[in-house]
Amino acid sequence: MLDAKVAKSRLHLDFHPDDQAAEVDRLLGMGAHRVDIGQGEQPWVVLADPEGNEFCILESKNATSSQAVDAL
Repeated sequence: MLDAKVAKSRLHLDFHPDDQAAEVDRLLGMGAHRVDIGQGEQPWVVLADPEGNEFCILESKNATSSQAVDAL
């Protein structure tokens, strides 16, 4: 068992996949787990690797593109 994280991560990565749901499923299958860092309801998903390092999976690229077009 790993020790609990005691300090804030020095690096935080955000990934912007083509398909958010598929990428989250893939990463969960590889050992990542969902994390609640107080983000509330957001369009991104916060995960942590097996060592506890958090990272975000942002909305699908297609979702962001269509939102930008809708804003025009």
